[in-house]
Parts: sequence; structure tokens; C-alpha cells
Amino acid sequence: MILKEQPPVHNQLEFFIEQAVKARPIRTAVVHPVDHNGLMGAIEAAEHNLIVPTLIGPKSKILAAAEKLNLNISNYEIIDVEHSHAAAEMACELARQADVEAIMKGDLGSSELISAVIHKTKGIRTERRLSHVFVFDIPNYHKPLVITDAAINVVPNLMTKRDIVQNAIDFCRALGVAEPKVAILAAIEKVKPYMPSTIDAACLCKMADRGQITNGLLDGPLAFDNAISLQAAIDKHINSPVSGDADILLAPDLESANMIAKQLIYLADAKSAGIALGAKVPIILTSRSEKTLGRLASCALASHMVHHPVS
Repeated sequence: MILKEQPPVHNQLEFFIEQAVKARPIRTAVVHPVDHNGLMGAIEAAEHNLIVPTLIGPKSKILAAAEKLNLNISNYEIIDVEHSHAAAEMACELARQADVEAIMKGDLGSSELISAVIHKTKGIRTERRLSHVFVFDIPNYHKPLVITDAAINVVPNLMTKRDIVQNAIDFCRALGVAEPKVAILAAIEKVKPYMPSTIDAACLCKMADRGQITNGLLDGPLAFDNAISLQAAIDKHINSPVSGDADILLAPDLESANMIAKQLIYLADAKSAGIALGAKVPIILTSRSEKTLGRLASCALASHMVHHPVS
């Protein structure tokens, strides 16, 4: 059997932005926006009606950055704190009090922001493990593709993977996917005792059968080719409802997820956006090298999470 490929649509991130612009902008704490990337990203999102920013950091540095960039920020609230760590703590406090609906990374390290988020007493952690999702618009794939976790959990164990999967499922449902299809990746498609990723995949599928993971359709272990290509699955005699139509790829660990993500960007001309999930509010984590589209799309994804909560 030879499948006829359909021409892909390559404006998926723009669609998310358009939908979010139609909604109310979300109240967002912007943490330490004292340089070009952090401040410009927040103001761009505000000007596109995606967020209402509260700028948190040393006021003198924020104003200096705005002057250098020739930005008028007089209409935006500034909360003056001494340094980046205090800014991260203040953002979490605002989220705990429901004064903001999302947190956006400014000009500080992701690890510093995440440390504040997961602090046992001052943070905004939930019973779920924090995890990150990349959303990709790939020219040769027919719909948005989520890859997780490429940024937070380095070597997740089975229960952490359970949270990573559930976070991603809930996220996709907020984007309008009724029953997201999850491909649990490994190097091969069979369960092998010497390959822990295959054992985890089998366990996660059974956990879904028993209701420990809900509202998603899981299959694995699946190699990358038969996860994203139905023809590859047919050639290997794999009968899977996920193959060729996956919404989510769960990688075995951070390194493999990160490599897949960056290969798609640099070799497959994929466009990407991403946020962190599992806290009380979505966290917009943009890379220092992120372009305007990625920054705006990441804000749009957070907006979808706020406006379309799932239970």
C-alpha cells in the first residue's frame, strides 16, 4: 500500500496567534526585562493584544533599556525590585494571588526562573511535575506537532514521564484537540528489557488503559519514523492508530528531545514556540535566540491555556 501525501499547511503558529488576538489579552508578569530580548518580546506581545504586561525588575534598568530601544513603556506597570531573583519571586507571588494569569521570562536564566516557580513555599508548583512543550509547524507534517520534554526534566523516571504526558495532553486539549495522540519514542518498536525507554513506553500505555493518564490516545514504543509516518509503520507491519498522525512525541529524555527539536528547526525549516506547564499558571520560556514569531506564538499558546482550561 502506497499512501498519497497531502500538501501540508505551514501557517499553524500564525493561526494560534490570530485566535489569541481575538480573545482578551492575558495579564502577564514579565520577569526582569532589562535588555533587548526580554523587554522587546513583552512589548511586541502587548502591542499585538496578546498580553497586558507587568514589568518586574530594577526600574532604572528597565527604563534604560526602553530608552535604548526607543520604546514608550509609560502605559505599563513597573514593579521595582532589586534583582532578577527578587523579580522571579514577585512574579510567583502575583500568580499565587491571581493578579496575573501567566509568567513570561525576561532577561534571566531559565533555571533561575524555574527555581522560583518550584520553590516549596514561595513558588507556584502543583501536584504535577513541571515540564516543557515545544510546538512545531513543520513543512512536511500535516498538523502542529508537540515535542516534550526538551528543556526541564533531564532524565525523567516513569512517574515523571506520566506527568509530562498528562501536561502535554491537557495542553493539546486547550488548543482544541479532543483526544491527542501520543507517540512514546524509543529506538525500536518492541519492548526490550535492556532498553528502559521501551519498558517505560509499555508502562505508560497500560497506565492510560487503567485511567492513570486520561484523555489521550497513547502508543509505544515507537521509533521516530513510524511515529510520524504511516507509510513507515505499514512497511514495518505496525498497526497503530497513532502512527503518521501523532500530536505529541514523548522523548526518552531531555537530550534526545532537545536534539529532535533543534534538528527540526535547523534542518527541516520548522517554526517553533514553547511554554512550561504544570505550574499554577503557564510560563512563557523563550530562548535568547527566539525570533518575533516564536515569541508571539509562545504568548498565544499561554493565552489558549488561560482561556480554555481543561480538567
